[in-house]
Amino acid sequence: MTSIIKLHTISGAMDESPPCYILQIDDVRILLDCGWDEKFDANFIKELKRQVHTLDAVLLSHPDAYHLGALPYLVGKLGLNCPIYATIPVYKMGQMFMYDLYMSHFNMYDFDLFSLDDVDTAFEKITQLKYNQTVSLKGKGYGISITPLNAGHMIGGTIWKIVKVGEEDIVYAMDFNHKKERHLSGCELDRLQRPSLLITDAYNAQYQQARRRARDEKLMTNILQTVRNNGNVLIAVDTAGRVLELAHMLDQLWKNKESGLMAYSLALLNNVSYNVIEFAKSQIEWMSDKLTKAFEGARNNPFHFKHIHLCHTLADVYKLPAGPKVVLASTPDLESGFTRDLFIQWAGNPNNSIILTTRTGPGTLAMELVENSMPPGRQLELDVRRRVELEGAELDEYLRTQGEKLNPLIVKPELEEEESSSDSEDDIEMSIITGKHDIVVRAEGRHHSGFFKSNKRHHVMFPYHEEKIKYDDYGEVINLDDYRIVDAASYEYATDDGPNKENVKKEEPHVEQQTNGTGHNGLDNDVQLLEKPTKLISQRKTIEVNAQIQRIDFEGRSDGESMLKILSQLRPRRVIVVHGTADGTQVVAKHCEQNVGARVFAPQKGEIIDVTTEIHIYQVRLTEGLVSQLQFQKGKDAEVAWIDGRLGMRLQAIDAPNQTEVTVEQDAATLDSKTLTLETLDIDEIPVHNSVLINELKLSDFKQILMRNNINSEFSGGVLWCCNGTLALRRVDAGKVAMEGCISEEYYKIRELLYEQYAIV
Repeated sequence: MTSIIKLHTISGAMDESPPCYILQIDDVRILLDCGWDEKFDANFIKELKRQVHTLDAVLLSHPDAYHLGALPYLVGKLGLNCPIYATIPVYKMGQMFMYDLYMSHFNMYDFDLFSLDDVDTAFEKITQLKYNQTVSLKGKGYGISITPLNAGHMIGGTIWKIVKVGEEDIVYAMDFNHKKERHLSGCELDRLQRPSLLITDAYNAQYQQARRRARDEKLMTNILQTVRNNGNVLIAVDTAGRVLELAHMLDQLWKNKESGLMAYSLALLNNVSYNVIEFAKSQIEWMSDKLTKAFEGARNNPFHFKHIHLCHTLADVYKLPAGPKVVLASTPDLESGFTRDLFIQWAGNPNNSIILTTRTGPGTLAMELVENSMPPGRQLELDVRRRVELEGAELDEYLRTQGEKLNPLIVKPELEEEESSSDSEDDIEMSIITGKHDIVVRAEGRHHSGFFKSNKRHHVMFPYHEEKIKYDDYGEVINLDDYRIVDAASYEYATDDGPNKENVKKEEPHVEQQTNGTGHNGLDNDVQLLEKPTKLISQRKTIEVNAQIQRIDFEGRSDGESMLKILSQLRPRRVIVVHGTADGTQVVAKHCEQNVGARVFAPQKGEIIDVTTEIHIYQVRLTEGLVSQLQFQKGKDAEVAWIDGRLGMRLQAIDAPNQTEVTVEQDAATLDSKTLTLETLDIDEIPVHNSVLINELKLSDFKQILMRNNINSEFSGGVLWCCNGTLALRRVDAGKVAMEGCISEEYYKIRELLYEQYAIV
């Protein structure tokens, strides 16, 4: 491999922080994942800020926040503008993950790192791919192709294969799972034999998984014992990834009448649960062969749940039939979302059970409960924060103070409506509004509250008036609401209670219940609420944990033993081990050195490592003066030229357009502050060189050229005879052609044609 390959580990090296790496192939910089942790660590983003405008492509491997959590921030706040590639389920489920993450944090504090609009903008930039679909990068990345392969961890999870034309391949395999599950097939790493470079993780290097049957029995036993003791079960899961495996398993369990669980309620609780299940129904082809065949044969959709209630708020959970409940809720770390709310409410009851299904980052509440297992009755101090709507005196005070600010928003539609009336009405209205005061004075008969939109004017008879088309400097004013896609239910004639304002965000019909309900599609209602004022309540609360807490592994990753066996089968030439503890990283590195015979790299966080195959390769920049002297000759698909120059070194960029690129490399290490250049030689210093003929000519191709020039030729014994056997062309060595024959006019003509097939420098 002659390309210069480097890897910059921004996050996820020698620890279990979210994966985020920049792979550099010559001048092309590809961002591999951009995860963000539960705490939204600003130090991680600080390093990425300096690199964001140098990126040429982004590859996303999984839909959870641990692999793409920083994407809305990079696009919305830092202006990331390059192609982003992901599979279709990563695109759809990733959006659900980020919606739920935003709402979970917004309900606890004023979350402003990114907005729902930033999420939409970021995901609109994603190019959606299917498994095994090869795509060639454009522009600066010309010559590099990427192919997504099944990773098996989550729906749409990807192992990326990155190939530069004519060279060996790079495989980026994070969080893969080789085991077949209920809803997913195993990974396809066995198809990749002896890759040139493998970038993999050591997350589970020292972890031994329980057998699937034992794991499932442990979960079922826990649920049965808890509900029969009249207790509730809280299962902490993610939003749209591993939750599908658990939801499918539990729905099948509830279908079994012998289990005795049909008397109890089963619920899926997150902000986008309806959308998650709908997307899952439409992505059966991305799942296991068993589910696909069942769907194709009996047309039975495995995610058409009959026993799972889809809930979007805690109030929906409380509306379920009285009795013990099993609730699958997000998020798995218990730091935010509905799991934290239910944990606070249910932890004190010894009959209840809290089940944690995956490992989360260090310092989270979930990890603290698992690692510091203490006897029942232990005390925990937690910050309880939630967002509530204003009521009573607080709401009145808010209306009084905000009324004047909101007044222009209300007056503007009124004024536009007045313009559509007759000229006489316009004169009367203007006499009321534009008196001797600078502010708008309302008529006594038309009192306005400042918060609700008042009723329309009632005409004496025939309630019809002609709409006047409004124009500005650019033509007719377009009302965007005429083209907005809304739910069919929105066409009902709703009053001020407005039950059908659910589609302010069309992708997320339940998010608006916590955000303001502003929008223009309610302007025709008699009363319009411009926003729902809310406030944050925060208090320090001591929680007594009496409930049973258990961790049952449903994370869906290959364990340490399986991972090492897979590496032995792959036999990569070079391995970069990232995303794991220092001990786990050393285990994988040692195995690869001893059993695989590969060159192994184990970078620290923030380190840039050079993994180029050829050691003595350097990047050299040509000066403009030297380039202007080059004489290019066309040969096949390329143009080549002979260069004579003197190697030098400069401390700054050669030309202005590439200056940004050079300074980024300078920032990485002091060596990069010096640029190797090829300087022009004086005319008397340029040495004489023998001509070089560049091409791999096939005699069969040359025979066609001779025919086009009306020269007869034929093959005999591997020799091309021309001109009735007077001239002979034969291959001597690889790339060399010998010509023999009598000196004649045809001899020189054939020799000239032969020279034309080569680029002579």
